[in-house]
Amino acid sequence: MSAKELVKAFYDSDLANDSFVVPTFFHQDCELHWSSSNGFSLLKYDDIVSFFEGTRKSYDNLRFEFTHLIEVDDSVITRHTLFVNTIENPDSEIVLARFSTIWEVKDNKLFRGYEISQFADETHTKAKDSYAERKL
Repeated sequence: MSAKELVKAFYDSDLANDSFVVPTFFHQDCELHWSSSNGFSLLKYDDIVSFFEGTRKSYDNLRFEFTHLIEVDDSVITRHTLFVNTIENPDSEIVLARFSTIWEVKDNKLFRGYEISQFADETHTKAKDSYAERKL
């Protein structure tokens, strides 16, 4: 499986419900370097396990729309929007955040991630339009 196929399979998996997502897709020695509205976080394998446990408690479904999915050797660059259905309101999908991530793949697993995220601003037309463009 190519690095791009692996990353795409990860985002296409049932991240909100599948407890095997982390062992299936993440390298045991992985690190996710994440800059968000909460500041910088360095997540290692066990932190990512805990993160997805929390995700499964909060969300019924996660869906990703990509504007960019670019493969260079064993790295994949993504730019995408995260849509969610909360446990409290499973019939209503909301836009949660926008992400840009560089994934490094090792041994056919996600090994290093460098991610920037921010809450989605659906009131800004140019921002919405920017994420409507597709360059896959």
